[in-house]
Amino acid sequence: MTDQHLSDISFSRFPLPEAVQQGLADAGFSRCTPIQALALPPILAGQDVAGQAQTGTGKTAAFLIGVFTHLLQHPAPQERRPQQIRALILAPTRELALQIHRDAQVLGRHTGLVLGLAYGGTDYDRQRRQLSEGVDLLIGTPGRIIDYHKQGVFDLHQVQTLVLDEADRMFDLGFIKDVRFLLRRAPAPDRRQSMLFSATLSYRVMELAYEHMNNPVKVQTEDEQVTAKRVRQAVYYPANEQKIPLLLGLMRRLQPERAMVFVNTRHMAERVTAWLQANGIQAALLSGDVPQRKRERLLQQFEDGGFCALVATDVAARGLHIPDVSHVFNFDLPASGEDYVHRIGRTGRAGAEGDAISFACEDSAFHLPEIEAYIGVKIPSQMTDASVLAEDLTPPAKRPPRPRDGDGRRGKKPGPREAGKGRGGRGRRRAASDANPGTANTGGKEGGPGNPEPKQARPDQTPRRKRGNRAPRRRQDNPGHPPSSGE
Repeated sequence: MTDQHLSDISFSRFPLPEAVQQGLADAGFSRCTPIQALALPPILAGQDVAGQAQTGTGKTAAFLIGVFTHLLQHPAPQERRPQQIRALILAPTRELALQIHRDAQVLGRHTGLVLGLAYGGTDYDRQRRQLSEGVDLLIGTPGRIIDYHKQGVFDLHQVQTLVLDEADRMFDLGFIKDVRFLLRRAPAPDRRQSMLFSATLSYRVMELAYEHMNNPVKVQTEDEQVTAKRVRQAVYYPANEQKIPLLLGLMRRLQPERAMVFVNTRHMAERVTAWLQANGIQAALLSGDVPQRKRERLLQQFEDGGFCALVATDVAARGLHIPDVSHVFNFDLPASGEDYVHRIGRTGRAGAEGDAISFACEDSAFHLPEIEAYIGVKIPSQMTDASVLAEDLTPPAKRPPRPRDGDGRRGKKPGPREAGKGRGGRGRRRAASDANPGTANTGGKEGGPGNPEPKQARPDQTPRRKRGNRAPRRRQDNPGHPPSSGE
Protein backbone atom coordinates (compact mmCIF):
# COMPACT_ATOMS: atom_id res chain seq x y z
CA MET A 1 0.00 0.00 0.00
CA THR A 2 1.52 3.31 -1.07
CA ASP A 3 1.79 6.12 1.49
CA GLN A 4 -0.60 8.39 -0.40
CA HIS A 5 -3.35 5.78 0.01
CA LEU A 6 -2.95 5.44 3.78
CA SER A 7 -4.84 7.49 6.31
CA ASP A 8 -3.24 9.66 8.97
CA ILE A 9 -4.45 7.32 11.72
CA SER A 10 -1.78 5.12 13.28
CA PHE A 11 -2.46 1.67 14.73
CA SER A 12 -0.82 2.86 17.95
CA ARG A 13 -3.91 4.99 18.62
CA PHE A 14 -6.03 1.90 19.22
CA PRO A 15 -6.02 -0.10 22.48
CA LEU A 16 -4.59 -3.23 20.88
CA PRO A 17 -2.98 -6.04 22.89
CA GLU A 18 0.80 -6.13 22.83
CA ALA A 19 0.80 -9.41 20.88
CA VAL A 20 -1.29 -7.82 18.10
CA GLN A 21 0.96 -4.75 18.03
CA GLN A 22 3.97 -7.01 17.54
CA GLY A 23 2.24 -8.80 14.67
CA LEU A 24 1.52 -5.47 12.97
CA ALA A 25 5.18 -4.50 13.35
CA ASP A 26 6.25 -7.82 11.81
CA ALA A 27 3.96 -7.16 8.83
CA GLY A 28 5.33 -3.63 8.44
CA PHE A 29 1.99 -1.94 9.19
CA SER A 30 2.07 1.40 10.97
CA ARG A 31 -0.80 3.48 9.49
CA CYS A 32 -4.34 2.40 8.67
CA THR A 33 -5.97 2.22 5.30
CA PRO A 34 -9.28 4.11 5.01
CA ILE A 35 -11.42 1.00 5.53
CA GLN A 36 -9.32 -0.01 8.56
CA ALA A 37 -9.65 3.47 10.08
CA LEU A 38 -13.45 3.25 9.75
CA ALA A 39 -13.97 -0.37 10.76
CA LEU A 40 -11.60 -0.76 13.72
CA PRO A 41 -13.30 1.65 16.19
CA PRO A 42 -16.68 -0.18 16.20
CA ILE A 43 -14.97 -3.59 15.99
CA LEU A 44 -12.75 -2.88 19.00
CA ALA A 45 -15.82 -1.56 20.86
CA GLY A 46 -17.39 -5.01 20.46
CA GLN A 47 -20.00 -4.03 17.86
CA ASP A 48 -20.94 -5.99 14.77
CA VAL A 49 -19.74 -4.47 11.50
CA ALA A 50 -20.87 -4.73 7.86
CA GLY A 51 -18.19 -3.18 5.67
CA GLN A 52 -17.98 -2.43 1.98
CA ALA A 53 -14.46 -2.78 0.65
CA GLN A 54 -12.76 -3.97 -2.51
CA THR A 55 -10.01 -6.56 -2.29
CA GLY A 56 -6.61 -5.00 -1.82
CA THR A 57 -7.82 -2.23 0.53
CA GLY A 58 -6.76 -3.85 3.81
CA LYS A 59 -10.05 -5.36 4.96
CA THR A 60 -8.40 -8.72 5.78
CA ALA A 61 -6.08 -7.08 8.29
CA ALA A 62 -9.03 -5.13 9.71
CA PHE A 63 -11.08 -8.17 10.68
CA LEU A 64 -8.03 -10.23 11.73
CA ILE A 65 -6.99 -7.48 14.15
CA GLY A 66 -10.55 -7.48 15.51
CA VAL A 67 -10.67 -11.28 15.86
CA PHE A 68 -7.31 -11.55 17.65
CA THR A 69 -8.12 -8.66 19.98
CA HIS A 70 -11.52 -10.07 20.90
CA LEU A 71 -10.14 -13.55 21.64
CA LEU A 72 -7.28 -12.20 23.75
CA GLN A 73 -9.53 -9.87 25.74
CA HIS A 74 -12.24 -12.51 26.28
CA PRO A 75 -10.60 -15.76 27.46
CA ALA A 76 -12.29 -19.04 26.63
CA PRO A 77 -14.60 -20.48 29.31
CA GLN A 78 -13.19 -23.30 31.41
CA GLU A 79 -15.81 -25.77 30.20
CA ARG A 80 -14.66 -25.37 26.58
CA ARG A 81 -13.44 -28.60 24.99
CA PRO A 82 -10.47 -28.65 22.57
CA GLN A 83 -12.78 -29.52 19.64
CA GLN A 84 -14.83 -26.36 20.22
CA ILE A 85 -13.47 -23.54 18.08
CA ARG A 86 -13.54 -19.94 19.31
CA ALA A 87 -13.60 -18.07 15.99
CA LEU A 88 -14.73 -18.88 12.45
CA ILE A 89 -13.79 -17.06 9.22
CA LEU A 90 -15.67 -18.12 6.07
CA ALA A 91 -14.33 -17.42 2.59
CA PRO A 92 -15.94 -18.33 -0.76
CA THR A 93 -12.83 -19.71 -2.50
CA ARG A 94 -9.85 -21.85 -1.59
CA GLU A 95 -7.40 -19.20 -2.73
CA LEU A 96 -8.97 -16.54 -0.52
CA ALA A 97 -8.99 -18.92 2.47
CA LEU A 98 -5.28 -19.61 1.93
CA GLN A 99 -4.52 -15.90 1.68
CA ILE A 100 -6.40 -15.12 4.90
CA HIS A 101 -4.56 -17.94 6.65
CA ARG A 102 -1.18 -16.60 5.51
CA ASP A 103 -2.02 -13.12 6.77
CA ALA A 104 -3.30 -14.58 10.06
CA GLN A 105 -0.02 -16.43 10.57
CA VAL A 106 1.89 -13.14 10.38
CA LEU A 107 -0.47 -10.95 12.40
CA GLY A 108 -1.20 -13.64 15.01
CA ARG A 109 2.33 -14.97 15.44
CA HIS A 110 2.68 -13.69 19.01
CA THR A 111 -0.88 -14.36 20.22
CA GLY A 112 -0.45 -18.04 21.05
CA LEU A 113 -3.73 -18.85 19.27
CA VAL A 114 -3.88 -22.04 17.22
CA LEU A 115 -4.97 -21.54 13.59
CA GLY A 116 -6.85 -24.11 11.52
CA LEU A 117 -7.44 -24.25 7.77
CA ALA A 118 -10.11 -26.26 5.96
CA TYR A 119 -10.77 -26.15 2.22
CA GLY A 120 -11.65 -28.67 -0.45
CA GLY A 121 -9.53 -30.34 -3.09
CA THR A 122 -6.65 -31.63 -0.98
CA ASP A 123 -5.32 -32.75 2.43
CA TYR A 124 -8.62 -34.13 3.70
CA ASP A 125 -7.15 -36.39 6.43
CA ARG A 126 -4.49 -33.91 7.50
CA GLN A 127 -7.03 -31.11 7.93
CA ARG A 128 -9.38 -33.45 9.79
CA ARG A 129 -6.61 -34.52 12.14
CA GLN A 130 -5.64 -30.92 12.87
CA LEU A 131 -9.20 -29.98 13.77
CA SER A 132 -9.54 -33.08 15.94
CA GLU A 133 -6.55 -31.94 17.98
CA GLY A 134 -8.22 -28.56 18.56
CA VAL A 135 -7.87 -25.06 17.09
CA ASP A 136 -8.87 -21.59 18.28
CA LEU A 137 -9.48 -19.92 14.92
CA LEU A 138 -10.81 -21.87 11.93
CA ILE A 139 -10.48 -20.39 8.43
CA GLY A 140 -12.00 -22.13 5.42
CA THR A 141 -14.63 -22.62 2.76
CA PRO A 142 -18.21 -23.56 3.68
CA GLY A 143 -18.36 -26.99 2.00
CA ARG A 144 -15.35 -28.59 3.71
CA ILE A 145 -16.20 -26.99 7.05
CA ILE A 146 -19.75 -28.37 6.94
CA ASP A 147 -18.36 -31.79 6.07
CA TYR A 148 -16.20 -31.87 9.21
CA HIS A 149 -18.96 -30.34 11.33
CA LYS A 150 -21.45 -33.04 10.39
CA GLN A 151 -18.88 -35.67 11.32
CA GLY A 152 -18.53 -34.16 14.77
CA VAL A 153 -14.88 -33.22 14.26
CA PHE A 154 -15.60 -29.82 15.86
CA ASP A 155 -18.61 -27.84 17.00
CA LEU A 156 -19.63 -24.18 17.05
CA HIS A 157 -21.14 -23.88 20.54
CA GLN A 158 -18.27 -21.74 21.89
CA VAL A 159 -17.76 -19.44 18.89
CA GLN A 160 -17.04 -15.93 20.18
CA THR A 161 -16.46 -14.12 16.88
CA LEU A 162 -17.48 -14.90 13.32
CA VAL A 163 -16.40 -13.33 10.00
CA LEU A 164 -18.00 -13.65 6.57
CA ASP A 165 -15.66 -12.42 3.84
CA GLU A 166 -16.74 -11.66 0.24
CA ALA A 167 -20.40 -12.13 1.12
CA ASP A 168 -21.61 -11.19 -2.35
CA ARG A 169 -19.48 -13.96 -3.83
CA MET A 170 -21.13 -16.45 -1.47
CA PHE A 171 -24.42 -15.69 -3.19
CA ASP A 172 -22.90 -15.92 -6.67
CA LEU A 173 -21.36 -19.33 -6.02
CA GLY A 174 -24.48 -20.77 -4.42
CA PHE A 175 -22.93 -21.10 -0.94
CA ILE A 176 -25.49 -19.03 0.89
CA LYS A 177 -27.45 -22.06 2.13
CA ASP A 178 -24.24 -23.51 3.57
CA VAL A 179 -23.45 -20.18 5.21
CA ARG A 180 -26.89 -20.01 6.82
CA PHE A 181 -26.47 -23.63 8.01
CA LEU A 182 -23.31 -22.68 9.92
CA LEU A 183 -24.64 -19.36 11.23
CA ARG A 184 -27.68 -21.06 12.73
CA ARG A 185 -25.48 -23.53 14.61
CA ALA A 186 -23.29 -20.85 16.15
CA PRO A 187 -24.34 -18.98 19.30
CA ALA A 188 -27.08 -16.38 18.91
CA PRO A 189 -26.06 -13.04 17.36
CA ASP A 190 -26.18 -11.24 20.73
CA ARG A 191 -23.75 -13.80 22.20
CA ARG A 192 -21.00 -13.40 19.60
CA GLN A 193 -19.32 -10.64 17.61
CA SER A 194 -19.91 -10.84 13.85
CA MET A 195 -18.24 -9.11 10.93
CA LEU A 196 -19.25 -9.09 7.28
CA PHE A 197 -17.27 -7.65 4.39
CA SER A 198 -18.36 -7.43 0.78
CA ALA A 199 -17.41 -5.60 -2.39
CA THR A 200 -21.01 -4.42 -2.64
CA LEU A 201 -23.49 -4.12 0.23
CA SER A 202 -26.45 -5.10 -1.91
CA TYR A 203 -29.97 -5.69 -0.62
CA ARG A 204 -29.46 -9.45 -0.29
CA VAL A 205 -26.16 -8.97 1.55
CA MET A 206 -27.68 -6.52 4.03
CA GLU A 207 -30.65 -8.83 4.49
CA LEU A 208 -28.21 -11.55 5.52
CA ALA A 209 -26.47 -9.13 7.86
CA TYR A 210 -29.64 -8.03 9.65
CA GLU A 211 -30.85 -11.62 9.92
CA HIS A 212 -27.71 -13.11 11.48
CA MET A 213 -25.96 -10.12 13.09
CA ASN A 214 -26.65 -7.93 16.10
CA ASN A 215 -27.48 -4.44 14.77
CA PRO A 216 -24.40 -4.18 12.56
CA VAL A 217 -22.70 -0.85 11.98
CA LYS A 218 -22.36 -0.14 8.27
CA VAL A 219 -18.96 1.25 7.24
CA GLN A 220 -17.96 2.48 3.80
CA THR A 221 -15.21 4.85 2.73
CA GLU A 222 -16.36 8.07 1.09
CA ASP A 223 -14.21 7.58 -2.00
CA GLU A 224 -15.21 3.94 -2.40
CA GLN A 225 -15.86 3.41 -6.07
CA VAL A 226 -17.06 0.39 -7.95
CA THR A 227 -13.81 0.33 -9.92
CA ALA A 228 -10.38 1.38 -8.76
CA LYS A 229 -9.48 5.01 -9.45
CA ARG A 230 -6.05 4.29 -10.87
CA VAL A 231 -7.12 1.58 -13.34
CA ARG A 232 -7.14 2.85 -16.92
CA GLN A 233 -9.92 1.13 -18.86
CA ALA A 234 -10.28 0.63 -22.61
CA VAL A 235 -12.45 -1.45 -24.91
CA TYR A 236 -11.80 -2.74 -28.44
CA TYR A 237 -14.44 -4.01 -30.85
CA PRO A 238 -12.74 -6.85 -32.78
CA ALA A 239 -14.34 -9.46 -34.99
CA ASN A 240 -14.10 -12.96 -33.55
CA GLU A 241 -11.21 -13.93 -35.83
CA GLN A 242 -9.30 -10.76 -34.82
CA LYS A 243 -9.21 -11.47 -31.09
CA ILE A 244 -6.07 -13.63 -31.08
CA PRO A 245 -4.07 -11.24 -33.34
CA LEU A 246 -5.29 -8.31 -31.23
CA LEU A 247 -4.25 -9.91 -27.95
CA LEU A 248 -0.82 -10.85 -29.26
CA GLY A 249 -0.36 -7.44 -30.87
CA LEU A 250 -1.15 -5.65 -27.61
CA MET A 251 1.07 -8.00 -25.62
CA ARG A 252 3.97 -7.31 -27.97
CA ARG A 253 3.40 -3.56 -27.88
CA LEU A 254 2.80 -3.15 -24.14
CA GLN A 255 5.30 -5.78 -22.94
CA PRO A 256 3.54 -6.40 -19.59
CA GLU A 257 5.71 -7.95 -16.90
CA ARG A 258 2.70 -9.59 -15.29
CA ALA A 259 -0.68 -9.83 -17.02
CA MET A 260 -3.91 -11.76 -16.49
CA VAL A 261 -6.11 -12.80 -19.43
CA PHE A 262 -9.70 -13.65 -18.50
CA VAL A 263 -11.90 -15.90 -20.62
CA ASN A 264 -15.34 -17.39 -20.08
CA THR A 265 -14.73 -21.10 -20.74
CA ARG A 266 -12.06 -23.71 -20.17
CA HIS A 267 -11.95 -24.54 -23.89
CA MET A 268 -11.16 -20.94 -24.81
CA ALA A 269 -8.57 -20.73 -22.01
CA GLU A 270 -6.73 -23.70 -23.50
CA ARG A 271 -6.86 -22.15 -26.96
CA VAL A 272 -5.57 -18.75 -25.84
CA THR A 273 -2.79 -20.31 -23.76
CA ALA A 274 -1.65 -22.41 -26.71
CA TRP A 275 -1.52 -19.36 -29.01
CA LEU A 276 0.47 -17.34 -26.48
CA GLN A 277 2.97 -20.12 -25.89
CA ALA A 278 3.38 -20.80 -29.62
CA ASN A 279 4.31 -17.13 -30.17
CA GLY A 280 6.97 -16.83 -27.52
CA ILE A 281 4.93 -15.57 -24.57
CA GLN A 282 5.33 -17.51 -21.36
CA ALA A 283 1.80 -18.32 -20.24
CA ALA A 284 0.00 -20.76 -17.95
CA LEU A 285 -3.61 -21.83 -17.54
CA LEU A 286 -5.70 -21.57 -14.37
CA SER A 287 -9.27 -22.86 -14.28
CA GLY A 288 -11.63 -24.47 -11.81
CA ASP A 289 -10.79 -28.06 -12.72
CA VAL A 290 -7.04 -27.63 -12.21
CA PRO A 291 -6.05 -29.67 -9.10
CA GLN A 292 -5.63 -27.59 -5.98
CA ARG A 293 -1.92 -28.28 -5.49
CA LYS A 294 -1.21 -27.33 -9.10
CA ARG A 295 -3.26 -24.15 -8.71
CA GLU A 296 -1.25 -23.13 -5.68
CA ARG A 297 2.00 -23.88 -7.50
CA LEU A 298 0.92 -21.90 -10.60
CA LEU A 299 -0.07 -18.87 -8.52
CA GLN A 300 3.25 -18.94 -6.66
CA GLN A 301 5.22 -19.22 -9.92
CA PHE A 302 3.22 -16.34 -11.40
CA GLU A 303 3.88 -14.20 -8.35
CA ASP A 304 7.59 -15.09 -8.48
CA GLY A 305 7.86 -14.14 -12.16
CA GLY A 306 8.05 -17.66 -13.58
CA PHE A 307 5.81 -16.60 -16.48
CA CYS A 308 4.32 -13.28 -17.55
CA ALA A 309 0.74 -14.21 -18.51
CA LEU A 310 -1.88 -16.14 -16.57
CA VAL A 311 -4.91 -17.19 -18.62
CA ALA A 312 -7.80 -17.76 -16.25
CA THR A 313 -11.51 -18.26 -15.93
CA ASP A 314 -13.45 -16.46 -13.21
CA VAL A 315 -11.99 -18.81 -10.58
CA ALA A 316 -9.15 -16.27 -10.34
CA ALA A 317 -11.31 -13.14 -10.53
CA ARG A 318 -11.99 -12.81 -6.81
CA GLY A 319 -10.17 -13.19 -3.58
CA LEU A 320 -6.65 -13.35 -5.03
CA HIS A 321 -4.00 -10.87 -4.06
CA ILE A 322 -1.26 -11.10 -6.68
CA PRO A 323 0.96 -8.03 -6.40
CA ASP A 324 2.19 -6.02 -9.37
CA VAL A 325 -0.29 -7.21 -11.99
CA SER A 326 0.12 -4.43 -14.52
CA HIS A 327 -2.47 -5.46 -17.13
CA VAL A 328 -5.79 -7.29 -17.19
CA PHE A 329 -7.20 -8.42 -20.55
CA ASN A 330 -10.85 -9.37 -20.81
CA PHE A 331 -10.48 -11.62 -23.85
CA ASP A 332 -14.16 -12.46 -23.34
CA LEU A 333 -16.44 -9.89 -21.76
CA PRO A 334 -18.14 -11.27 -18.64
CA ALA A 335 -21.91 -11.51 -18.47
CA SER A 336 -22.30 -9.15 -15.48
CA GLY A 337 -20.88 -5.87 -14.32
CA GLU A 338 -19.99 -7.36 -10.95
CA ASP A 339 -17.74 -9.97 -12.56
CA TYR A 340 -16.13 -7.24 -14.65
CA VAL A 341 -15.31 -5.23 -11.54
CA HIS A 342 -13.71 -8.19 -9.82
CA ARG A 343 -11.69 -9.09 -12.90
CA ILE A 344 -10.14 -5.67 -13.39
CA GLY A 345 -9.64 -5.47 -9.62
CA ARG A 346 -6.66 -7.79 -10.04
CA THR A 347 -4.67 -4.76 -11.19
CA GLY A 348 -4.31 -1.31 -9.66
CA ARG A 349 -4.18 -2.83 -6.18
CA ALA A 350 -2.97 -1.13 -3.03
CA GLY A 351 -2.89 2.27 -4.73
CA ALA A 352 -0.83 1.14 -7.74
CA GLU A 353 -1.72 1.93 -11.34
CA GLY A 354 -2.93 -0.60 -13.88
CA ASP A 355 -4.60 -1.12 -17.25
CA ALA A 356 -7.77 -3.07 -17.99
CA ILE A 357 -8.38 -3.82 -21.68
CA SER A 358 -11.57 -5.53 -22.84
CA PHE A 359 -12.58 -7.11 -26.15
CA ALA A 360 -16.23 -6.53 -27.08
CA CYS A 361 -16.44 -9.10 -29.86
CA GLU A 362 -19.39 -10.31 -31.90
CA ASP A 363 -20.38 -12.82 -29.21
CA SER A 364 -20.08 -10.65 -26.09
CA ALA A 365 -20.49 -6.99 -27.09
CA PHE A 366 -24.11 -7.01 -25.90
CA HIS A 367 -22.84 -7.33 -22.28
CA LEU A 368 -21.11 -3.94 -22.48
CA PRO A 369 -24.15 -1.69 -21.75
CA GLU A 370 -24.92 -3.60 -18.56
CA ILE A 371 -21.28 -3.38 -17.47
CA GLU A 372 -21.13 0.38 -18.09
CA ALA A 373 -24.41 0.90 -16.26
CA TYR A 374 -23.05 -1.04 -13.28
CA ILE A 375 -19.76 0.87 -13.01
CA GLY A 376 -21.44 4.21 -13.78
CA VAL A 377 -19.00 5.31 -16.50
CA LYS A 378 -18.58 4.78 -20.22
CA ILE A 379 -15.44 2.81 -21.05
CA PRO A 380 -13.27 4.63 -23.64
CA SER A 381 -13.17 2.79 -26.96
CA GLN A 382 -10.14 2.12 -29.14
CA MET A 383 -9.84 1.42 -32.86
CA THR A 384 -9.16 -2.13 -33.98
CA ASP A 385 -7.02 -1.48 -37.06
CA ALA A 386 -4.08 -3.17 -38.70
CA SER A 387 -1.59 -1.30 -36.54
CA VAL A 388 -2.61 -3.17 -33.39
CA LEU A 389 -3.07 -6.63 -34.96
CA ALA A 390 -0.11 -8.98 -34.81
CA GLU A 391 1.13 -10.46 -38.07
CA ASP A 392 3.13 -13.58 -38.96
CA LEU A 393 1.65 -15.56 -36.10
CA THR A 394 2.76 -19.10 -35.41
CA PRO A 395 -0.23 -21.39 -34.92
CA PRO A 396 -0.02 -23.81 -32.01
CA ALA A 397 0.86 -27.42 -32.74
CA LYS A 398 -2.14 -29.64 -33.12
CA ARG A 399 -2.59 -32.39 -30.59
CA PRO A 400 -2.49 -35.91 -32.05
CA PRO A 401 -5.99 -37.43 -32.14
CA ARG A 402 -6.72 -40.12 -29.62
CA PRO A 403 -7.35 -43.63 -31.04
CA ARG A 404 -10.96 -44.64 -31.49
CA ASP A 405 -12.43 -47.56 -29.58
CA GLY A 406 -14.65 -50.27 -30.99
CA ASP A 407 -17.77 -48.08 -30.74
CA GLY A 408 -16.20 -45.28 -32.77
CA ARG A 409 -15.62 -43.07 -29.74
CA ARG A 410 -12.25 -41.55 -28.99
CA GLY A 411 -10.52 -43.00 -26.00
CA LYS A 412 -7.25 -44.47 -24.86
CA LYS A 413 -5.93 -47.59 -26.45
CA PRO A 414 -6.94 -50.63 -24.39
CA GLY A 415 -4.16 -52.29 -22.46
CA PRO A 416 -3.64 -56.03 -21.90
CA ARG A 417 -6.12 -56.16 -19.03
CA GLU A 418 -8.73 -54.21 -20.95
CA ALA A 419 -8.49 -56.33 -24.11
CA GLY A 420 -11.53 -58.52 -24.47
CA LYS A 421 -13.87 -56.52 -22.27
CA GLY A 422 -16.45 -56.51 -25.01
CA ARG A 423 -20.13 -57.12 -24.82
CA GLY A 424 -21.14 -60.31 -23.03
CA GLY A 425 -17.57 -61.48 -22.51
CA ARG A 426 -17.14 -62.47 -26.18
CA GLY A 427 -13.72 -60.90 -26.34
CA ARG A 428 -12.52 -62.94 -23.37
CA ARG A 429 -13.82 -66.16 -24.88
CA ARG A 430 -12.24 -65.26 -28.19
CA ALA A 431 -8.91 -64.56 -26.49
CA ALA A 432 -9.11 -67.89 -24.64
CA SER A 433 -9.94 -69.64 -27.90
CA ASP A 434 -6.85 -68.23 -29.58
CA ALA A 435 -4.68 -69.16 -26.63
CA ASN A 436 -5.93 -72.76 -26.28
CA PRO A 437 -8.03 -73.93 -29.27
CA GLY A 438 -8.52 -77.38 -27.84
CA THR A 439 -10.47 -76.35 -24.78
CA ALA A 440 -12.00 -72.87 -25.25
CA ASN A 441 -15.66 -72.37 -26.09
CA THR A 442 -16.33 -70.27 -29.19
CA GLY A 443 -19.85 -69.33 -28.40
CA GLY A 444 -21.66 -72.65 -29.02
CA LYS A 445 -20.93 -73.11 -32.74
CA GLU A 446 -20.72 -76.78 -33.47
CA GLY A 447 -17.60 -77.90 -35.28
CA GLY A 448 -15.71 -74.73 -34.41
CA PRO A 449 -12.10 -74.63 -33.20
CA GLY A 450 -13.11 -74.95 -29.58
CA ASN A 451 -15.65 -77.76 -30.16
CA PRO A 452 -14.40 -80.11 -32.87
CA GLU A 453 -17.16 -82.63 -32.04
CA PRO A 454 -20.88 -81.73 -32.20
CA LYS A 455 -22.50 -81.57 -28.79
CA GLN A 456 -24.77 -84.63 -28.23
CA ALA A 457 -27.98 -84.48 -26.15
CA ARG A 458 -28.49 -87.00 -23.35
CA PRO A 459 -31.00 -89.83 -24.11
CA ASP A 460 -33.29 -88.81 -21.23
CA GLN A 461 -33.35 -85.13 -22.16
CA THR A 462 -35.41 -83.53 -24.90
CA PRO A 463 -33.76 -80.81 -26.93
CA ARG A 464 -34.48 -77.29 -25.71
CA ARG A 465 -36.33 -74.94 -28.03
CA LYS A 466 -34.26 -71.92 -28.94
CA ARG A 467 -35.49 -68.61 -27.64
CA GLY A 468 -37.05 -66.24 -30.09
CA ASN A 469 -38.15 -68.89 -32.61
CA ARG A 470 -41.62 -69.37 -31.22
CA ALA A 471 -44.26 -67.10 -32.77
CA PRO A 472 -46.86 -65.60 -30.41
CA ARG A 473 -50.17 -67.43 -30.23
CA ARG A 474 -53.25 -65.65 -31.54
CA ARG A 475 -56.93 -66.40 -31.33
CA GLN A 476 -58.21 -67.71 -34.64
CA ASP A 477 -61.71 -66.31 -34.25
CA ASN A 478 -60.62 -62.75 -33.40
CA PRO A 479 -56.89 -61.99 -33.89
CA GLY A 480 -57.15 -58.54 -32.34
CA HIS A 481 -58.68 -59.89 -29.10
CA PRO A 482 -56.10 -60.74 -26.39
CA PRO A 483 -56.27 -64.22 -24.86
CA SER A 484 -58.17 -64.53 -21.62
CA SER A 485 -56.52 -65.63 -18.43
CA GLY A 486 -57.79 -69.16 -18.91
CA GLU A 487 -56.24 -69.69 -22.31
